[in-house]
Amino acid sequence: MAFREITVENLKDNPFTLINKDWMLITAGNAQSHNTMTASWGGVGELWGKYVSTIYIRPQRYTLEFVEREDYYSLCFFDPAYREALTLCGRRSGRELDKDQATGLTPLFDREAPYYQQARLVFLCRKLYRQDLEERCFLDQKALETNYPQRDLHRMFIGEIVSVLERE
Repeated sequence: MAFREITVENLKDNPFTLINKDWMLITAGNAQSHNTMTASWGGVGELWGKYVSTIYIRPQRYTLEFVEREDYYSLCFFDPAYREALTLCGRRSGRELDKDQATGLTPLFDREAPYYQQARLVFLCRKLYRQDLEERCFLDQKALETNYPQRDLHRMFIGEIVSVLERE
């Protein structure tokens, strides 16, 4: 399946639905070593004169090592037929199995970050900023207590969306 590059302004999808309801795969690495994880938290918008994505990764996630190491990551969005594959990528660690093999997803390595041939939409992102969430910064203590009972607060990354690919 081929992709065509489109501008952010030509996106037809609702970003809230894309991230929260459809989910996404966050992927980083290279042809020798890469990993992906499912995420339903994140955002897109404009910051510092650039179109950006914001992603959140817990410290125990294997994908964090790859996002830390690389300058780029991808966000891949899929049709509903791939929900089972995304569920597996969210529940299982790449430390214990080859997610590509287990899901049948095919990684592509012809851009700045790996992405998946079966995706219907891809954001390729260049890291601009990272910061760990901090307990002392929570203004809503209920959000802290509800989402972080183990105090495994996410690391946030802001990345410039350098390319948007849409499946033809």
